[in-house]
Amino acid sequence: MKRAIQTGFTIIELMVVIAIIAVLIALLLPAVQSARESARRIQCVNNLKQVGLAIMNYHDTIGTLPPTLMITGRAGAVSWTNEYGAYPRILPYAEQGNLFNAINFDIGMFTPANLTVAATYVGLLVCPSEPTKVSFPGELPPGTPMSVCNYGFCEGDWFVFSGLGSTRKNRATFGPNQNRRLSEVTDGLSQTVWISEGKAAQPYYRDCPVLSQINDPDVIPPPDADPYVVCPEYRGTGGCVLRFGHNEWIESGVHHAGFTTAWPPNMPLRGGPNGEYPEIDINSSREKLGRPSFAAVVARSYHPGGVNALFGDGSVRFIKNSINGFIWRALGSVAGGEVVSADSF
Repeated sequence: MKRAIQTGFTIIELMVVIAIIAVLIALLLPAVQSARESARRIQCVNNLKQVGLAIMNYHDTIGTLPPTLMITGRAGAVSWTNEYGAYPRILPYAEQGNLFNAINFDIGMFTPANLTVAATYVGLLVCPSEPTKVSFPGELPPGTPMSVCNYGFCEGDWFVFSGLGSTRKNRATFGPNQNRRLSEVTDGLSQTVWISEGKAAQPYYRDCPVLSQINDPDVIPPPDADPYVVCPEYRGTGGCVLRFGHNEWIESGVHHAGFTTAWPPNMPLRGGPNGEYPEIDINSSREKLGRPSFAAVVARSYHPGGVNALFGDGSVRFIKNSINGFIWRALGSVAGGEVVSADSF
């Protein structure tokens, strides 16, 4: 009688197969993740291009570029503002007419009648790589959701707003009470950054009584200066208030729907009372309070190595973290007269 021949894997063979599969997964996973991030970055570029078209259509219709805030009054005494930023103004030109019509511009953003609109998710303004879609800012009524905003208008270097009673504009395309025409962008639309990225729930200081070293539009620190020397307020000194930015697409503040070219993209700036935040921004005084405003709201993203940026000619380019800070500032100005070559960023 013949013995039946048994077939199958030994434990050692099975372990070898499992090990091979694990190695293959480890090799393939980064490639899959890279492909996914590449797709997200392409969608981010498309979002910015759509925003650029909306801005141009607004200009063609209104005759100027949109302001980031309209505010009236005298020397710090605000007589009127409805607090709305630039994005609500361009909604009809971005196929968001229904959302625009739902806003009551005669009353404040955060009155009950407008809270539903403020909480509405606007996918056009959110980078696909952003993990946070809806936030719950502490300054609003408890539990009130707000939809985030990853794309910010360029509103200067450090100097953002000269305050009520002054007609001086910042050096960028956009800003409070700032209705520029395309003819004012004498550096060239292809050489001027209009919008770049920011991270939702970004910690920042605001309402500082004054930035001790930064309070003159004509005397601002260079982009290669030591941040903690020129702005000790990063460490929580000076009576500043800690909040979290890029959480409100409908808002006017540079900390929510803007950025500045004070520092290069994704610059690590540890701050807070105990240095608990690896990245922190600062806005000396909210623009809607009517006082002069100086801010360092850094362009940031979850894309490895840099940020996407929309230029005035409608093109979107990837700006590396390694860009020279002076070149980044030159790209942010509208009439600085700088000559910037395409291979320098």
